[in-house]
Amino acid sequence: MVAVAAPSVGRLLAPAPDLAFLILGLVLAVGYGALLRARTARSAARPWRSSRSLAFGAGVLVVAVATQSGLARYDTALFSLHMVQHLLLGMVAPLLLALGAPVTLALQGASRPLQVALLRMIGHPVARAVTHPLVAWSVFSLSLFGLYFTPLLDLSLRNGLVHTAVHVHFVASGFLFCWSVLGVDADRRRPSHAIRLLAVLLTVPLHAVLGLAIEAGADRPLGAEVYGAVERAWGGSLSADQRTGAALLWGVGELWGLGLVLIVATGWMRADARGQARDDARLDVEAGGPG
Repeated sequence: MVAVAAPSVGRLLAPAPDLAFLILGLVLAVGYGALLRARTARSAARPWRSSRSLAFGAGVLVVAVATQSGLARYDTALFSLHMVQHLLLGMVAPLLLALGAPVTLALQGASRPLQVALLRMIGHPVARAVTHPLVAWSVFSLSLFGLYFTPLLDLSLRNGLVHTAVHVHFVASGFLFCWSVLGVDADRRRPSHAIRLLAVLLTVPLHAVLGLAIEAGADRPLGAEVYGAVERAWGGSLSADQRTGAALLWGVGELWGLGLVLIVATGWMRADARGQARDDARLDVEAGGPG
């Protein structure tokens, strides 16, 4: 049995370095900053939106909180705090990173050879298939069910490398899905708003179904051998803690999905408004032309 003290604000905020994610966070932050400086030098007349930089920076910060703070210490002690970490890595951080429009920034700030290579990569048939919203949704949703209804959860709790790989996968699959539906990075061949909105709407029942399934299995707690080996005189039973984690997944997942719905629907309305304005301008020009 391993004794673990009850979580407190101080313990949750205390540093708990994770080298892999420390490197990942530095690469993301430094890379974005370098591209932003290069883009500013080339296009000083067209400033980069500060909201995008703030969103990306917040995404990196969320990844750091989830992996470099005391929260990470409790990942293998309580299922509910594992779920909090998962929600931060798989939903909150990817959404913020995607809102930072990193692909557009790379295309505008990178050197010409890198721009060409990036365009080729984005335009590759495999990349186009994987980034289709419905395919990205499938990868994202199967990841959730795969973690909690296969031996993968137990393996990740016991093996540090698998644990890190699972976390990287959740950040990547979450980003892939958010990037595919938000449309922040311009792409002429991007699927229609209707397809993107459909993919987002599919996430709303997904978290409810998954949350209910996890709650229904609380009598046989997930990761029981690992979580049960923690000696603690605080908190509820493993079953009660799993129900808490299921409720967090359901509630936060629904809010996250509804937030995506609002963003995509708003983007659709704005795109329609811009299209209507272009059509009106064209009709005005034609009406004022020679008869």
